[in-house]
Amino acid sequence: MTTIRATYLRMAPVSVPILAIVTALAVAAVAVLASGSDPLVAYGALIEGALGSPERIATTVGRATPFIGTALAMAFAYKAGLFNIGAEGQILAGALLAAWVGTWSFLQGWPGVVLIPVVLAAGTVGGFVWGLVPGVLKARTGAHEVITTIMMNFIMSLLAVWLVNSLDPIILRDPDVSVARTRPLPEAARLWELVPGTKLHLGLFIMLGLVAATAWVLDRTTFGFEVRAVGTNPESATYAGMNVNRITILAMALSGAMAGLAGAGHVSGAEGFLSPGVFVNVGFDAIAIALLARANPWGIVPAALLWGALLSGAPLMQQRAGMSTDLVRIIEATVLVFIAGDAMIRWLFRIRSNGEVSTA
Repeated sequence: MTTIRATYLRMAPVSVPILAIVTALAVAAVAVLASGSDPLVAYGALIEGALGSPERIATTVGRATPFIGTALAMAFAYKAGLFNIGAEGQILAGALLAAWVGTWSFLQGWPGVVLIPVVLAAGTVGGFVWGLVPGVLKARTGAHEVITTIMMNFIMSLLAVWLVNSLDPIILRDPDVSVARTRPLPEAARLWELVPGTKLHLGLFIMLGLVAATAWVLDRTTFGFEVRAVGTNPESATYAGMNVNRITILAMALSGAMAGLAGAGHVSGAEGFLSPGVFVNVGFDAIAIALLARANPWGIVPAALLWGALLSGAPLMQQRAGMSTDLVRIIEATVLVFIAGDAMIRWLFRIRSNGEVSTA
């Protein structure tokens, strides 16, 4: 019995989020019942829609791929004590620049080993620049990053709409199609599909590599230590001789670069072009995923997969249970509430913060 209890206590960092998800689904079932649907049918359809076949699993993973990069961007900024709300603008900046550079005439005909890195690098630069601006404003003027990144989101979303929708003059729009979108990337600039007929592409491994690199930088390098030190206590970091302004600027810029790379990967792998509305809510979902993962780079992967599963399974749930896909958002929000408020879960299941089981 003692061994079982000790194992249970050691598993608390894993078991608490799992219990939070299970509890959230139970609470969200009340909303499903209120809508006149059967929770068992709804959740069964949700699971089947997300994981019911190899193709659906591939779709779920592909749906989660851009969330990995954008949530990682949020987590990295958070480690530096910054609350970056600008992932939506940064991922769009990266996607927009990647979609534009990939159609440059002098690059056409080049092999994929050249074109793909150029397109991905362009997206990374786009996100870097869009993250650099609020970082500089924060460091030099004290402007709060929440305000500046929200404003940068508006600027980029409106700029993208104008660049892609404009017909007189035509700037980035593809004049050969009726739907507003950029010109398609050449086949050589496309990331390879991992499962034919789905949107699962090589970008998944690029995002996983980015997660590994970020975790290594934060845990094993001097710069990563400085980022964590500034995020924990900027006054103490200054006293220790660290350049807080430089760390702030670099953290915001690198955060933007991660989101920009995710945007470039999505354009190059999943779509082949950019439609202005494709990233609506992705940035704000990324914030939720980063919070769900507790800003842990490796924790972002399962959190993004959970998010991708919820979104992928929503259409079948709507069809089978006769309910609105908005209820999926309710489920997501409920999961986030219980994960963020883990004190509720610890109280409910009598688990103290130090890992001990409460007897109260």
